[in-house]
Amino acid sequence: MSLRTALLAFTLLAGPTAACAQTVTPASPVVAAAVAPDAPIDRHALVTRHNVSLTAIDRHAPIMLGNGDLGFTADITGLQTFPEQYSELSPLLTMAQWAWHSFPNPNGYTEQDGLIDVPVPGRGEQPYAWMKSWAVAETQPAYTWLRANPHRFSLSRIGLTFADGRPLDFAKVADTRQTLDLWSGALTSRFTYDGQPVEVVTRVHPTLDMVMVEIASPLVAAQGLAVQVRYPGVNPAINPDPTTFEASGAQSLSVVASDTGDVHIRRTLDDTTYYSGITASGKIEQSGPDAFRVASTVRDRLTVMVRFDQQAQAPTTPAYSAGVQATTAHWNTFWTQGGAVDFTGSTDPRAAELERRVVLSQYLSAVNGAGELPPQEEGLFSNSWYGKFHLEMHPWHAGWQAMWGHPDMLERSLPWYVGNLAHARAEAARHHVKGAWWPKMVGPEGRNSPSLVSPFIMWQQPHPILLAELVWRAEKNPAVLDRYGEVVEATADLLASWPIEHDGRLNLGAPMIPAQENYDPLTTVNPTFEVEYFRWALETAQAWRQRRGQARRADWDQALARIAPPPMKDGLYLPVESVPDFWETAMSDACRRHAAAAQCKNRDHPSFLMAYGFIPGARIDPAAMRRTFEAVEQNWDVRQTWGWDFPMMAMTAARIGEPEKAVNWLFADLKNNQWGVTGMTPRVHLDEHANELVPVSAGAGGVEMAVNPDGPGYRRAAETYFPSNGSLLMAVGLMAAGWDGSSGHAPGFPKDGWTVRAEGLTPAP
Repeated sequence: MSLRTALLAFTLLAGPTAACAQTVTPASPVVAAAVAPDAPIDRHALVTRHNVSLTAIDRHAPIMLGNGDLGFTADITGLQTFPEQYSELSPLLTMAQWAWHSFPNPNGYTEQDGLIDVPVPGRGEQPYAWMKSWAVAETQPAYTWLRANPHRFSLSRIGLTFADGRPLDFAKVADTRQTLDLWSGALTSRFTYDGQPVEVVTRVHPTLDMVMVEIASPLVAAQGLAVQVRYPGVNPAINPDPTTFEASGAQSLSVVASDTGDVHIRRTLDDTTYYSGITASGKIEQSGPDAFRVASTVRDRLTVMVRFDQQAQAPTTPAYSAGVQATTAHWNTFWTQGGAVDFTGSTDPRAAELERRVVLSQYLSAVNGAGELPPQEEGLFSNSWYGKFHLEMHPWHAGWQAMWGHPDMLERSLPWYVGNLAHARAEAARHHVKGAWWPKMVGPEGRNSPSLVSPFIMWQQPHPILLAELVWRAEKNPAVLDRYGEVVEATADLLASWPIEHDGRLNLGAPMIPAQENYDPLTTVNPTFEVEYFRWALETAQAWRQRRGQARRADWDQALARIAPPPMKDGLYLPVESVPDFWETAMSDACRRHAAAAQCKNRDHPSFLMAYGFIPGARIDPAAMRRTFEAVEQNWDVRQTWGWDFPMMAMTAARIGEPEKAVNWLFADLKNNQWGVTGMTPRVHLDEHANELVPVSAGAGGVEMAVNPDGPGYRRAAETYFPSNGSLLMAVGLMAAGWDGSSGHAPGFPKDGWTVRAEGLTPAP
């Protein structure tokens, strides 16, 4: 199927996706009476018409709460009472940006044990963290340990129970109604248990890593309906669920201090130690080696606050009412002080759904993509890649934040680059180049993880300059130049010195793998996007020097003049210069029929389009990019696109003057562009062995099967992929606010059918 064919089937929903319609209150339509384009946006109405409402479990979509550094995933009870009712890819976790663990390392593996020498033309051999195949890990366990450690883990599981230890019976839960109030950050879950009403309100405190719970029910006093807090170990499998309650490794739990209604706990997992406190209006008792139970037999109302911290001296826990006020104020401020886009008055039937996706993406990014570390691709929802973050995805997660009036959110993670600058400089020195070399798949310690692909990915190298520039554009504060000036300078030194001189020009690679990851690293040279991105970032770094009253760097200007041009053949941009027959092969019958996968590279990300979309490539010919865009539409294998590909293509479509295509691409009806009830998109892969039915649980009665949500031939790898959300916001921001050199109101949206009101947005570069 060509992309052009696929786009004929784009979604026309005015509410959530059909798959979730039975459990969702559809978004209110935005096709109300005409509104003046300059009328202020009713922020409260905009946000609350997209509150998430469930009337039954969606096993693929538990609701998330969080503050950027702590994420809490809740089931239909508002807590984590029934994890078995959810997909194995939807574990109910309590994850913190700072919560990392490593398994013991008795063999003393170090980074050096994961490196091998790779030939670099003109520079001899250099060390890379390269696994030539997955089989290598079977004979060299250092690769496995270095790849898997450190990893994220879950801090707790908080659920309902009874004071006498009886678990709740899911069969007795009925009349479920659950609403996430985006405006206040409160999740209200109402249901009956054995005929008795129960209401649970759940929040996460905005500045403390603390889950707040309020339960109101006759069952609290009459039958001891209680809250259980369990502290899990780390599952050796780690992905996607790092939770285990089976004894593993060296772990302990001890009460450090105890007072009426308050317990302070020390939890140790191997070499990892963290602290937790429970403050409650009821009685707190230890109910097992890894568990505490909170109950009240006096009142029908119970409040429980569970906090987490790295320091032995825990912060003073505020009063419950103060925590509620702080949470409400935090989310009110988030929605009123940042950017907003409102499509009220639009007649295009997709407008309400796009608005829903935008609002929910803002919320999910604030929960998962605004912490002290660059975000992980599944955020704090679950683990993929051991919970490590991929630096090449950082702008797709969080670049929108500066564009949408929240540069402070983006600046929570930018200090990671400052703190890891010494390690990045050492990596560059190991490759005999200047500046700072930023890894790809990495944990907080800054070490590149062994991989078949990761060590050769280079499009993350300019990212610190882009992200710092987005903050500068949003704030225009000289202090920004001081905070990130050294990182920008060191990054630019790498961009100017890493390209390899050949025949009077500077080539990118080999070795190299572009953002489109299906190329041989040892032969790939000059990807179209990367050659333009390196130039754009170098020119931006020169602008930073001039803003700081410094002269342009002559060596950077020399590199700017000599970096290889974006490769082109027969009027079309090539993905990489080293595969000149790309388009002839892609247009062959075999590749159109997906019959020669080994030689067909028209799959994965069409990242060369980013050279005139994600950035404004100065050397890109718009007419040639338009032809290239059309060639992609007609010849790409759409089964193998990812969630950020669709907004990325929308950005290119907008810049080449095709706003209708920009909107169409946002709604491409493809497997990795299906938006669920909570605003999350899955990550789905081709798998010829995937069947119509898939196992969902294994119990005493055998293996329970369910319909494969993606159909035969596809395998769901994750229930969420947060680069989809961040890239959508980046694209809609560009389409609504424009970009340097654009003209007119909302230049990325069609004039017919769309009424676009935008506030607080900064145009894209």
